[in-house]
Amino acid sequence: MQKLEQLYEGKAKKVYKTSEPELLMVDYKDDATAFNGEKKGTIASKGIINNRVTNFLMQLLEKEGIPTHFVEEISERETVVKKVTIVPLEVIIRNIAAGSFSKRYGVEEGTELKCPTLEFSYKDDSLGDPLINEYHVLALGLATKEEIDLIAKYSFKVNEVLSKYLLGLGIELVDFKLEFGKTSDGTIVLADEISPDTCRFWDVETHEKLDKDRFRRDMGGVEDAYHEIMRRLMGE
Repeated sequence: MQKLEQLYEGKAKKVYKTSEPELLMVDYKDDATAFNGEKKGTIASKGIINNRVTNFLMQLLEKEGIPTHFVEEISERETVVKKVTIVPLEVIIRNIAAGSFSKRYGVEEGTELKCPTLEFSYKDDSLGDPLINEYHVLALGLATKEEIDLIAKYSFKVNEVLSKYLLGLGIELVDFKLEFGKTSDGTIVLADEISPDTCRFWDVETHEKLDKDRFRRDMGGVEDAYHEIMRRLMGE
């Protein structure tokens, strides 16, 4: 299989065509952004860590019956994935109040929620990825009722599997963002990434932040936090 021309460059990844029409190659970058691209910077080795952590967790989820776009990790920054059409929704699962949730609802950060919550946002940077509900999704034709139900089911299953697994490593899964895509035959699969860029990871004992919040909030120790997640997951 050959890597061909670049199809797309996003905030965190480059995507390339391959000689296999149903497969793409993703190349993870060290670029970091926050607040819809308003804040920009670089986190050393972020691309390597996010690639390896994502692939590790995707394979873990596959074993638990959640289909993903993962095919093969071919280098420390590059992974072959199934070609999908992204469903234009970001799915946010929250277990503990933090970030925009705390601000929006006046809930102190760190408050454990009585049950996990699910939010949809419309994936459109120019609009600031606004929150939408199921009725909006249907009205705008972004997904069918069956697709929404399946995406919600998979998202809560991801939360169940990862929360339990990470807790065993001394990590609290505070909240996280998922994206899903459709393969050429219409199958819904988990896509994009699962990493310190897209999840809030806190140390269980100290509640130290081990994720992109350290970059967003100018807390320092960003590279160390990303490396700590990879160390706990993969012993590296």
